[in-house]
Amino acid sequence: MNPNRANQIARQFEAQGYFFPIDVFAPDEIVEYRRAFDTLEAQEGREKSQVGLFDRHRDLEFVWRMATHPTLLQCIEAIVGPNVFLLSSLFFCKYPPQRPTLAHQIKAILGAASAEARFVDWHQDLKYWGLDPAYAITAWIALDDSDIENGCMRAIPGSHRQGIVEHTTSSERGNLLNRNQAIRKNWIDESKAVNLVLRAGQASLHHGELSHASNPNRSTRRRCGLAVRYTHPGVKPIPDAKVAARHPILLRGIDEHKHFGDTSALPFSLPT
Repeated sequence: MNPNRANQIARQFEAQGYFFPIDVFAPDEIVEYRRAFDTLEAQEGREKSQVGLFDRHRDLEFVWRMATHPTLLQCIEAIVGPNVFLLSSLFFCKYPPQRPTLAHQIKAILGAASAEARFVDWHQDLKYWGLDPAYAITAWIALDDSDIENGCMRAIPGSHRQGIVEHTTSSERGNLLNRNQAIRKNWIDESKAVNLVLRAGQASLHHGELSHASNPNRSTRRRCGLAVRYTHPGVKPIPDAKVAARHPILLRGIDEHKHFGDTSALPFSLPT
């Protein structure tokens, strides 16, 4: 990567806590990746595809190719340095509202979250990740266009500099976060929020301590993306943290610390 470009990415990321847009995949490439995901979605079902497809880079080559694209890794390296871990991956799918059925009406009467209300409340990724020091970067790779109408990511510029803040339980039904977590409302000034609009094939990067959220999908289109988490070998797991087992993969550089054991095994070859 051109040194000037690398410096630009690092400076903006440090100042704002995010960087976007990054052109990763050409239009014909993202069409092929979307087709691969559509097949996976059909196999797994919509409910699981919302936030239940975790770490599929370990068994599906198309997910691995997306998570390890050289352009993306160059941007990560510009921020974290030459030693890069792939920490985890997760598909986020937010579907458009469905026409109400009898089942939906019954769920509404019983107080269950409706498909129309699915959103992501304000949160920080690193609150529950059990890393010491608390440092990671998330790349959000758009499989579909991600815009205001279908609920793109929103972020508070510079909020990563305040460190981890207090989280509570979301007061609204339909929060897609698996712990139903939310930053306390008095910590968030939504008037400062920026919409991270992406075309399919583009990506954004955000700091693990950045306050971010996304609104419900009010369009007639799906909004799907692959969230890939990266860090560096200097971090170590917090033993008592209640998080899923972490098995980082070393993508670039060396792992001098071995905090996670052997991180050299690759499920597939790295793209060139």
